[in-house]
Amino acid sequence: MKNRSNRSVLLIFTAALVVMAMLAADVFLVTIAKVHLRSGTDLSAYADSANTVREITKAMRGNIYTSDGSVIAEDSRTYNIVCILDENRPSLENEITYVKDKEYTAEQLSRILRMDYDTCLNYLSQDIYQTELGTAGRNISESTKKEIEELELPGIEFTDSIRRLYPMGQFASNLIGFAQSDETGSTVGKMGTELYLNDYLAGSDGYRIYQADKNGFILPGMKEERVSAVNGYNVRTTIDEDIQSAMEESFGMTVDLFNPSRIWSAVMDIDTGKILGWGQYPSFDANTLDIVDYNNYGTQIPYEPGSTMKTFTYAAAINEGVYDGSAEVYGGPFRWSWDENRNPVRDNESFYVIYNANMKDYGMSDYDHGLIYSANTITAAVETELITPDIYLDYLKKFGFFQPVSTDGLPEETGYLNFTWPYDKLALCYGQGSSVTMLQMLQAYSAVFGDGTMKKPYYIESITDPYDSNRTVYQAETRTVGEPITEETAKELQRILYRVVNDDDGTAKYYRIPECEIMGKTGTTQVAYNGTYATGYTIVSLMSALPADDPKVIVYYAFEAPYNHDAHYYSQPVQNLLRKTAMAVGAVKNEEPVTEETEPEETEEVLTAGDMPVLINHTVSYSSDKLRGLNARVIVLGSGNTVIDQYPRAGSLIDNNERIFLLTDTNSFIMPDMTGWTRKDVVALWSVTQFGFRLKGDGRVISQNVTPGTTVTKGTEIEVELE
Repeated sequence: MKNRSNRSVLLIFTAALVVMAMLAADVFLVTIAKVHLRSGTDLSAYADSANTVREITKAMRGNIYTSDGSVIAEDSRTYNIVCILDENRPSLENEITYVKDKEYTAEQLSRILRMDYDTCLNYLSQDIYQTELGTAGRNISESTKKEIEELELPGIEFTDSIRRLYPMGQFASNLIGFAQSDETGSTVGKMGTELYLNDYLAGSDGYRIYQADKNGFILPGMKEERVSAVNGYNVRTTIDEDIQSAMEESFGMTVDLFNPSRIWSAVMDIDTGKILGWGQYPSFDANTLDIVDYNNYGTQIPYEPGSTMKTFTYAAAINEGVYDGSAEVYGGPFRWSWDENRNPVRDNESFYVIYNANMKDYGMSDYDHGLIYSANTITAAVETELITPDIYLDYLKKFGFFQPVSTDGLPEETGYLNFTWPYDKLALCYGQGSSVTMLQMLQAYSAVFGDGTMKKPYYIESITDPYDSNRTVYQAETRTVGEPITEETAKELQRILYRVVNDDDGTAKYYRIPECEIMGKTGTTQVAYNGTYATGYTIVSLMSALPADDPKVIVYYAFEAPYNHDAHYYSQPVQNLLRKTAMAVGAVKNEEPVTEETEPEETEEVLTAGDMPVLINHTVSYSSDKLRGLNARVIVLGSGNTVIDQYPRAGSLIDNNERIFLLTDTNSFIMPDMTGWTRKDVVALWSVTQFGFRLKGDGRVISQNVTPGTTVTKGTEIEVELE
């Protein structure tokens, strides 16, 4: 038994020695003789210049979407062709790893890339280790790459890169921001949503580690480590594409009318706090980064709001139970002094006096008309005779003024409260002397136009997994952040604000629109600058809600421009935003509703402006019939027979002569002649096809790099110049 055990030990020891000898021999052969023992491969070509190589696979940054799924920001992965020409590059398992048959390779590549054959052959005939193929071989699409790979051309390899694209160009740019490549080639958020949610959007890069020779050839059988890239999360905003587009359009109209230095505007859902539109002028195209001001005007530029603040003076008095709108008050000059607490009081013997705009004297008037006329003097009487400045200030704080709103990472100022001296307290009641932000105004007015509860504004709707759209990592919820007034007070305020627009002597009467009735309050104030007021400049604004009978959305619009006495009369830009917002949220009134007693006549259905039908999954023939009654230009993209995407979206307003795009093929379409198209038209084509576009300039299209009538395939970069 003992002898058998000894023999076993001896056998194990002997086997171990054999293994160690083989390993030693392998190491000796690799390091000294440069021969791989098991395969017999001559390693001299590799061992002299062996390197551990780490290749990075870039993650795709998450997309940013509008509320209805249109892409605001996306990554585009493209590829560059690399041709290995050195015949000394070692073969891999007896397969050639360089371009040997240059004529055949040039023939195939020139055909796929649509480049000149001789030019391609000249690139491949150079006496160098490797080459690219000029612009024709750069930034090719995934489908083109796959087409080349299927040919299995020796020596043809690819490198990849990623570009951040913003298909809509100048679209809520100061809110969305932009991302740029850093020194490592990673795309990093630099501003706005791109910066705030960078950790969610960025994803994580993958990598591949292997040993290779100086030419990049991998030794057979060597260990290789791979980690896949993980793409970033997708972000859906609350921004409504139609409302935002209308807002940007209105900015252009305001520029033409008033030559403003700044414009800022927002649209918000009253019940939820969702921001449906948010913009400013000047802004920028995130593709070209022509940025003149990095500030977000709605949160970072506090301003004196003017008469839109009078609503809150009235809110305090109504909520305190001391308001009688029909009671009379003097609406002429308001003379004042102050008491021992530095509070202003009416004093008809005083030399201190405030006036109404344009020095108007309304004589004896009721309190309601103080808001309808936007009378400074009547509002001052509300603050000093019905309530006190301290009560008013307490309500302003309940409404969230002079405090951060903290909306979805927006950089934010809180404004400045000037409440020390008697005149400061008096000026505050009509919106001067202290500053607020648009974001604070939206939050506060949500209580006025709603049921007295104040909703926190937000614009990030959800963050979802790029690999599983059903997996949501963040979902926004409506947040009530205060109850500054009762529902009864809110309804009383709405009654007066309705009259501000709809009474013939109301200051907002020029903002009426045919789609529905609105309510609102105008504002006009001087521009505070370095402790004084800028000469000849004013801020003109409208705070409104629609529809008046059941307010759904707040529409706020303000601009800073040279003084114009008739600024509220030339209301077309704001009316444009109001009208298209009303259509977008379904607030258009039905002039002739069909009652149960009235049987409609059987007539052929004729579509009118504003009635974009659902066409996705229908045939082109069906879609053409449905659109027959619209005064619009229909462009079918692709050679398919079924509509797979459409622009505008179903239910959208269709203007006269607007272009309608019906997509039937995701891989190719016939390039239309875009001469004279607006930027909105080009962006619509970009959005529905998801092809690569590069836009330069503003205005209307003056040139395009792809000839009209040419078949455009996926991966083609379409350059468009506007002027």
